[in-house]
Amino acid sequence: MSAPAPALRRQRRALIGLALLFFAPLALAFLLYYGTGWRPGGHVNHGQLIEPPRPLPATSLPRVAAEGAAGAMTGPDLLTRKWTLLYVGSGACGQRCKTELYDTRQVRIALNRDMDRVQRVFIAQGSCCDVKFLHEQHPDLITVLATPEADRLLALLRISAGDDPASADRVYLVDPLGNLMMFYAPGARPKGMLEDLKRLLGLSQIG
Repeated sequence: MSAPAPALRRQRRALIGLALLFFAPLALAFLLYYGTGWRPGGHVNHGQLIEPPRPLPATSLPRVAAEGAAGAMTGPDLLTRKWTLLYVGSGACGQRCKTELYDTRQVRIALNRDMDRVQRVFIAQGSCCDVKFLHEQHPDLITVLATPEADRLLALLRISAGDDPASADRVYLVDPLGNLMMFYAPGARPKGMLEDLKRLLGLSQIG
């Protein structure tokens, strides 16, 4: 026997209320941060905004295992649930790569109690990797191999036609829903990255 109409309406209202409770904080953060041009305290973002944000595809990639070989696959939700500082580069990880990884590590640590809301992901292309260096210096870093399954994802990281994210030395910021929303050019000041993240984490309770 079906529930009376008033009961169904109450159930619908309850579900809508729960959905609003979950999504409203992130929607408000987006609206305030780059939908209206408003910035708390008169500040401006230090990274370059992606407008509109680009939804990134769910992608499972192999983690880097011992001696740089392909290990267990990540889940397709690799770039969701948390704010993600994403770096794409050569698996050899030259000096610029090491600098960017160091900066993102220090930014995450400086978030203190909010550091668990942020993850760092390194998509390594080509021969990979200095596993000893990565494990010793970046134990929290999620290092994955850029297999062909990553092609659609990497294509969405291009800022201009012909751009190659693997050689651009950018740090990308992905929100907890998997949207690419900002990037930092090579040599961007870590202090600016930290200020942006603190502001976003303060505006949104998701992730």
